[in-house]
Amino acid sequence: MSEKIGSSSSGGGGGGGGGGDDPSTTHATADVSSSCPYLDTINRTLLDFDFEPSCSITLESGPHVYGCMVCGKFFRGRGRSTPAYTHSVDTGHAVYVHLTRGTFHCLPDDYEVRDPSLADISAALHPTYTAADIAALDGNAALARDLFGRRYLPGFVGLNNLNKTDYINAVVQALAHVRPLRDYFLRLGGSDSLSSSGSATGGGAAVAQMKRKRSDKSSSSVSGTDPTLHSDLAQCFGDLIRKMWSDKRFKSTVDPHMFVQAVSVASRKRYHIGKQAEAGEFLAWLLHQLHVGLGGGRKAGSSIIHKVFQGTVEVTTRQRKKGSDDSQHDDIEEEDDRAGSDDEDTIKAKEEERERKKAEVVIEEKTTETHFLQLTLDIPEKPLFKDADGGLVIPQEPLVSVLRKFDGTSFSDAIGRGGVAQKRRYRLRKLPNYLVLHLTRFKRNEFTVEKNPTIVSFPIKNLDLSPYVMLPEGEKKRVPPTEEEVRAMSVKELKKLLAKHGRADVAESSVEKAELVTACVDFVTNSLPDMLADKYDLVANVTHHIPAEVGREEQRDLLQEGSYHCHVQHKGTGQWYDIQDLHVEETMPQLIGISESYVLIFEKKGLS
Repeated sequence: MSEKIGSSSSGGGGGGGGGGDDPSTTHATADVSSSCPYLDTINRTLLDFDFEPSCSITLESGPHVYGCMVCGKFFRGRGRSTPAYTHSVDTGHAVYVHLTRGTFHCLPDDYEVRDPSLADISAALHPTYTAADIAALDGNAALARDLFGRRYLPGFVGLNNLNKTDYINAVVQALAHVRPLRDYFLRLGGSDSLSSSGSATGGGAAVAQMKRKRSDKSSSSVSGTDPTLHSDLAQCFGDLIRKMWSDKRFKSTVDPHMFVQAVSVASRKRYHIGKQAEAGEFLAWLLHQLHVGLGGGRKAGSSIIHKVFQGTVEVTTRQRKKGSDDSQHDDIEEEDDRAGSDDEDTIKAKEEERERKKAEVVIEEKTTETHFLQLTLDIPEKPLFKDADGGLVIPQEPLVSVLRKFDGTSFSDAIGRGGVAQKRRYRLRKLPNYLVLHLTRFKRNEFTVEKNPTIVSFPIKNLDLSPYVMLPEGEKKRVPPTEEEVRAMSVKELKKLLAKHGRADVAESSVEKAELVTACVDFVTNSLPDMLADKYDLVANVTHHIPAEVGREEQRDLLQEGSYHCHVQHKGTGQWYDIQDLHVEETMPQLIGISESYVLIFEKKGLS
């Protein structure tokens, strides 16, 4: 008899959101009708659900905002004297949709409409994904069609630039193709993922309420899975990801208005519309905000962000020990300045005394182990040369040379707290499943922002980082278990093995123990050796491009004048795409490795 491994889930779920729909409505419980005589008045070409659900009359946002299905405008409430009711009476527009719950209503008669012909509107408003849909995304190469006949590839859609928000678009495009992160937010789809506690304009209240909910011990066990406990920024990010991968959209592009507004509120306008910023710094800020917004804490692996991007590095710091007296050395220097008439023997003796005092300075060394979400790499400064035609020759540097900072032996200069000069050595102890490399190209001075145009060349596939991973003393390099050892494991041990290497989804898709054993054997023999070898393939590449005329005639801000692109690959076809805001076009992989890369995201081999 085969052994069952699936756990039966108890309970669940009776539909959420009890109580009245709108405090301003005059009906305690609205009537429900399976048909409506006004459905033919719906104009789908005017419907756009990418904007924030706020009333076009009162500018109020909240849980009870309705969209008019005839003209596409948003109105608050549906009871008498509300903007939606007044609009329905004045214009004769009868069909409305609740922008949070996704229910349809007929006004001014005020009854709920349930009709199969409205399914496409529900899918466009709140895209949902089954486990089978998510598993088939990477292999799907079929083009979808919007209402205007334009074809698009789900997941490779353009994002509207809201005035210098291209750095946000590029980072979102990159993160949208990190498979575990994407799948996590796709599983949170549906109208339940939208919190009724606040919107982007009320982000502070939403975060405060989220913190109060987390403080309740009874809800702490689900803080990582219940969408209503997520911050407004995390909810808007998830909603944007679900729209980008939807094949049922009414238009072939996505407007990230709600997410950009949530970013502006959460960052206190550090990242705001009309103000260009560095994509690398924004990515670091966004990953931290998503980690906190999803219920993560200081504990490693407490959120999906840590599970995907977190690695471990050992930092050795050397600096002059506190309390060492430097005044004696200053006195010696002053005596040397005044001793111009001393003979050579006196001068030589003072120099020897100065060297002896310097040798007495105690250098303290401190070694700590910390976690990281991205590695910052310094690009060496190289001069620009002109060719025979007067054009500039851009220097190149291999990624291996830039990674020398983490070779485990080199000490680099750094400034510690209080402006203390330090020497630091970095040793990578554990690399994450998805590695983020931030190449620092911009340097600020008192007048402007300078950019290092050096091209960092790197391989698209099989980037070997094993020479940079140094295990602690006494710890042996991990080797995959043999097939015999896997077949001898219990169900609990098999699940633990898969979860340890980030493939818990394999165990969830297996019902019988025989299926789990077969899946584990396939994983151990085909994927696990590559994962333990620390080899990576490129997932996304964010580049910064400057127009040819900028910086030639006069001194200008290169950061503000430039624009960001993102290169991502379709897993099913292997085709690479260059995405800049609304423009999506195919590109060759040979051009990616020689672009002015700024942020690189690599995937450990064996994960897919």
